[in-house]
Amino acid sequence: MLELDKLVKLVGDGIEAVVTALGLGPTWVTLVQLIVAALVVVVFAALVVLFLVWWERKVSARFQMRLGPMRVGWHGTIQTIADALKLLQKELITPANVDRGIYFWAPVVTFVAAMAVYVTVPFGKGLIVRDLNIGILYILSITTFTVIGLLMAGWSSNNKYALLGGFRSAAQVVSYEVPMALAIVAVVMLTQTLSMGEIVSQQAKFYQWYIWRQPLGFLIYLVAATAECNRTPFDLPEADSELVAGFVTEYSGMKFAMFFLAEFLNMFTVAAIATTLFFGGWNGPFLPSWMWFLIKTLAGVFVLMWFRWTYPRLRVDQLMSFAWKFLLPLAFINIVLTGLGIYIFRP
Repeated sequence: MLELDKLVKLVGDGIEAVVTALGLGPTWVTLVQLIVAALVVVVFAALVVLFLVWWERKVSARFQMRLGPMRVGWHGTIQTIADALKLLQKELITPANVDRGIYFWAPVVTFVAAMAVYVTVPFGKGLIVRDLNIGILYILSITTFTVIGLLMAGWSSNNKYALLGGFRSAAQVVSYEVPMALAIVAVVMLTQTLSMGEIVSQQAKFYQWYIWRQPLGFLIYLVAATAECNRTPFDLPEADSELVAGFVTEYSGMKFAMFFLAEFLNMFTVAAIATTLFFGGWNGPFLPSWMWFLIKTLAGVFVLMWFRWTYPRLRVDQLMSFAWKFLLPLAFINIVLTGLGIYIFRP
């Protein structure tokens, strides 16, 4: 089996040898390694999004008793590549009277926030860009920039539907971030660390997975993460019956594609975080660590797709009430129960 951790170490050592031979110091070695790692993550993210778009089309087709994409490639496997090429060729139309600076930077901020998360995601044994000692705190902080990007898009578009979509999205994301963070805090209480790598190392055995000790925390996280990704039944920011396409109404071409890419990337991100926190991360027998990580993460993504093609959309008042009146109190109860369990059962 391919041992990617050894390959990554070999590449890192090669970069260090080349940069050192050029007479540059250790700062340049670290900088070049980070640039290479960033390029690899960008390529990986692009491939993941292409696959997830195709996979969701096939999943939704099966739920609706049809075939989905079949013509472009085997079972439509390269349909998303054709769509990407089409978007690259689309004209970038900027409506009149928009705030051009904010309008331009909104998709960039959203895309960069979605990408920056992967600095601390452990894809496998030794496959992490930087195992920060505040890794999970970094992830919670950097994902907040998504709200800024959505608000920028809605505000700058000079369109009342886009504006309403941006505000609605910001309200939704901020509301559901609170119970999601509290669900993560319960896991941190058990692990006594914020390092993503250390959290995975504490779940080496199947019976040590935190899903067994935090079932309520996982359910809270799953529901809140679904809302964070603007997925059905929480896709109110893009309610096509009311707001057309919400905050992306006035975007076209690759600017629209960057929002679209960020949405699917966020879906993979929340599943990857769930894998790391609750399902033992890359731990597993026989298969390489990176393969276990992908299997568990894609299983989580499938659950999010399952939700989308099963449940109807909530009303906006139901959406907000559910977050503040039900999910948030439940998250506090989970923290109290976790604290009591630690106090009673830990020596």
